[in-house]
Amino acid sequence: MFKLTGFGDEISPDLTTQLEVMESVGIKHLELRGVKGKNILELNSEEIEEARQILKEKAFKISAIGSPVGKIEITGDFSLDLERLKKAISLARAFKTKYIRIFSYYLPEGENRLSYGKEVIRRVEEMARVAEKEKIVLVLENEDDVYGDIPERCLEILENIDSPYLRSTFDPANFIIAGVKPYREAFPKMINYVEYLHVKDARFSDKTITPAGEGDGEIKEILKELKKRNFDGFLSLEPHLAISGKMSGFSGAKLFKKAARALKKILEEI
Repeated sequence: MFKLTGFGDEISPDLTTQLEVMESVGIKHLELRGVKGKNILELNSEEIEEARQILKEKAFKISAIGSPVGKIEITGDFSLDLERLKKAISLARAFKTKYIRIFSYYLPEGENRLSYGKEVIRRVEEMARVAEKEKIVLVLENEDDVYGDIPERCLEILENIDSPYLRSTFDPANFIIAGVKPYREAFPKMINYVEYLHVKDARFSDKTITPAGEGDGEIKEILKELKKRNFDGFLSLEPHLAISGKMSGFSGAKLFKKAARALKKILEEI
């Protein structure tokens, strides 16, 4: 069964406003990334407890911690990222979720991308071992400007580590930005690892981000196939619709609702 969730910080920095807008479109889960203009990892203990109380009052559950772990230079200090992972795990415990979103590292500009594969795998594998001890699942997001930008490199990481505590967050729009057809090229290769979806669409022609079904993301086809496979996981709205549809981490309430309606339309059709 599909469970709807989303990035509330695309609506507003204020958590209460995030939840009210999401509730208005029938969503009762939140992928927790930003509150009060801060990334969730930057919140102090008082702010974390305040967020927990608001979520409790609104009867919301957390689908995942939308962490920035792995979104640093591969040549940077890995120990700092391990500390961020430990903080993310403590937040996953506090907010009662088993998922933490991670990335696969920025690479030095102009250098051979493939030469960093072993180091990327080493780092992600060490994080997966930490997660396994804590019974937390890391969901690796494909993104254009990190090592795991195309399905082959995502698979290189996932297959080499081969852990039930490391799975895929499949993002159709991010594959389009990387020049990959999400359903026809990426999905068949990655289906056995997909445990979480980020729902945003995009066009190949100009890389414009669109609501689901209005771009080339083949989202309807992806969801049809997941339905056949009895997928029991989260579809997380990450609309990125501000600034005339260009890639932006903000949408606002009106555009977030538009994105939710577009996704629900597809779900009704299938």
